[in-house]
Amino acid sequence: MGRPAPFFISADIEKPQNDMTLDIDQIGKGFLDELRTIDSLPALAVFRIKYYGRQKGVLTLLMKELQNKSPENRRDLGKRLNDLKIEMESAIAEKERQLAARELDQRLASEQVDVTLPGNRGPLGHSHPLTQVRYEIEDIFHSIGYSIEDGPEIETTYYNFEALNIPEHHPARDTQDTFYVSDSLLLRTHTSPVQIRTMEKHCPPLRIICPGRVYRHDNPDATHSPVFHQVEGLAVDEGITFGDFKGTLEYFLKAFFSERTKVRFRPSYFAFTEPSAEVDISCFVCFGKGCRICKMTGWIEVLGAGMVNPAVFGYVHYDPEKYTGFAFGIGIERFAMVKYSINNIQYFYDNDLRFLEQF
Repeated sequence: MGRPAPFFISADIEKPQNDMTLDIDQIGKGFLDELRTIDSLPALAVFRIKYYGRQKGVLTLLMKELQNKSPENRRDLGKRLNDLKIEMESAIAEKERQLAARELDQRLASEQVDVTLPGNRGPLGHSHPLTQVRYEIEDIFHSIGYSIEDGPEIETTYYNFEALNIPEHHPARDTQDTFYVSDSLLLRTHTSPVQIRTMEKHCPPLRIICPGRVYRHDNPDATHSPVFHQVEGLAVDEGITFGDFKGTLEYFLKAFFSERTKVRFRPSYFAFTEPSAEVDISCFVCFGKGCRICKMTGWIEVLGAGMVNPAVFGYVHYDPEKYTGFAFGIGIERFAMVKYSINNIQYFYDNDLRFLEQF
């Protein structure tokens, strides 16, 4: 950026000679010569003040001097002075345009983007740990011929309870356990209703899993959440036995956890399966010896399952004399906590990157 022109008023300008016409001609010539040397917008601003300043501007002083002229000379000199002022203003405006354009070109040249340079890559995210566990479960069952089905999260009491052989006064239907939207609508408490909807649409053979979000009226703590995720499974065909049921779940649990995993089945009760079983796996920490994780039992409960109750087939018009099947329910949070030794289910919902980045 060039240095601004020095600010000075010559004695001739401050005290014009008697021949004011000569002063006007000299000022015009000196103005143009000096304007050519201006090479920046700040210097041009100082230059403008030199000629147009209210107190000691060159043109201002000439205007004041004009008042001392005789009336017969004032008109001619005033016209010449106005013409000079217009020419000077035009010249300054053109110079300002040229300097602004030059500075813009210089700035564009210095700030241009080199498209060949590598970009700044931000950190990439990844799937939530619950989503990763869900995908792993889906992949295992898909590999053995199961399809994936989905259904509404707002369900009717018919599909959520009645069609699953859960009677009207069963404790599971109480408002202390279930979020009701109306007398006949609720937030589904499991994904088993998807099994009923699928059986209504398709005839056996049938092998499906139904992953999704479910809701129960639980107070949040280390092992409970009012919102969590399940994967329900169902297989229906002619001649399916309890041995098929055990073999399928043993294959899945060993594929998900490890080949060293041992599996045991304990008798239990569920309204929509008969016989029913709780399924345990050997503790992945102590491998059955007993530790804090398994509460010194050597076993960890992971899911509930059983053979489909023939009463359920009556709701979907399957012949219970011809078809048999088994069903199971997997808690995704439960499996994630067991697999990764997580002791608080709330970690999955806190959105703490320090936790999520570990997966």
